Amino acid sequence: MSEIVLHYTRAGHVENIHRGDVAAINCAGEIVYSLGNANLPMFWRSAAKPFQALPFVKNGGLEKYNITDEELALLVSSHSGEPNHVALVREILKKLGLDESVLDCGVVRPMSGKAFKDLVAKGEKVLPVHNPCSGKHSQIIALAMMLGIPFEGYTKPEHAAQKLIFKHVAMAAKIPEDKLEIGIDGCGVPVFYLPLYNMALAYARLSTPAKGDWGEYEISAKKIRDAMSKYPQVISGTGRIDAVVSEITGGRIIAKIGADAVYCLAVKDENLGIAFKIEDGSYAAINPMVIAVLKKLDLLTKDEEKALEEKFPPVLKNHRGEIIGTIEAVF
Repeated sequence: MSEIVLHYTRAGHVENIHRGDVAAINCAGEIVYSLGNANLPMFWRSAAKPFQALPFVKNGGLEKYNITDEELALLVSSHSGEPNHVALVREILKKLGLDESVLDCGVVRPMSGKAFKDLVAKGEKVLPVHNPCSGKHSQIIALAMMLGIPFEGYTKPEHAAQKLIFKHVAMAAKIPEDKLEIGIDGCGVPVFYLPLYNMALAYARLSTPAKGDWGEYEISAKKIRDAMSKYPQVISGTGRIDAVVSEITGGRIIAKIGADAVYCLAVKDENLGIAFKIEDGSYAAINPMVIAVLKKLDLLTKDEEKALEEKFPPVLKNHRGEIIGTIEAVF
């Protein structure tokens, strides 16, 4: 059963609570820490993106299309739709000889409020390139092209590219293919349903590829990890906790959000992966939960902890900016 992880208080009284489950796993598959149900099955959502890119990287896609490390980070991103993100998507598609009309991820406003306001101010439309999953979609299209198969229908589970991605996600999470279920994600492609334990195990293997028993995939896993570590703003967005955690720790901690408050972290070269899920899917609980988990596992220096809490203070404010309550981790 999920455990209570956060209290939101007002005037000293608990007003709201959030429950969650946490799994911290090393490359050997050992549980380093858990809270609630470490084997809770859940949809991986966008936190699966680093592993969805494995077949593209392993089969030479970076070299074939001259994809840079920054562009690789974009391929596994849940980006904020900021100008640099949009430019990277367009540059990748240009390298494929395509334009953005091929993207079948749907239209959604940028996650960056500033980017959206700038579009409105300029009278410009929101486009598929602003979708946080447009990098992943570009990668899947590129994978199909590289394999010499039509990319039309690339979002469908039965598409050859999706079948190949499915096999690689199962391999990365060390879960039998017949135990890996799928649904459909917000951007229209298959999304994977598996235990938090296996999500964390995949991130542990990503954290330290040399200990991850990747075999012929070790170099590919390292390329993906290093791109994520080097370009945190690209895999996330300005001011978002995914980016800030990595920036404050100098790329030592790699963070990746998934929709509906599933979240994964990898501690670079420290043989540790972490996955958690907030039971009610609240995005409001993400920032305090990330900080609380990192503190619980003693993964932050005092200076890093201070910098994170200054950026994301554990308080509630009213419309006038006055502090009227607290956000308290209770595990």
